[in-house]
Amino acid sequence: MQLDRIDIAILDTLQREGRISNAALADRVGLSQSACSRRLDNLEKEGVIAGYHARLSNIALGHRMTAIVHISLSGQFEKTLSDFEAAVKRCPNVLSCHLMSGEYDYILRIAAKDLQDYERIHRDWLTAMPHVTKINSSFALREVIDRTMTGIGPEMN
Repeated sequence: MQLDRIDIAILDTLQREGRISNAALADRVGLSQSACSRRLDNLEKEGVIAGYHARLSNIALGHRMTAIVHISLSGQFEKTLSDFEAAVKRCPNVLSCHLMSGEYDYILRIAAKDLQDYERIHRDWLTAMPHVTKINSSFALREVIDRTMTGIGPEMN
């Protein structure tokens, strides 16, 4: 899908103000409400907008620790990868998981209440996942930035 300047303005506004009304969004990007609604529907249908969500605070929910975990598997066979990915999706503390190139097969971002909670996650979840041969954990000392937006707007370029 080819995005024009109005599509980009809609996306940029939604990234900053996800709860904005259609009327306010239309006004912001210079469209009628019906034209804005049609554009929004098209962006959703084409998969440019993958969904809407509330961004929760891990700290407010009691998860004060973030661990970055590098995982090595016993191989790169399709079944090995799919078995691991199915298992990692069941772990409620995994915030993100990425299949990687390089030394490790996967990188996970994990939320834990404290070190003892991470030890439980490591013992009950990570070491129990299929085909895992190596786990390397690092702990975030401070979050500097956690973007959920991409640089599509004019002020981001």
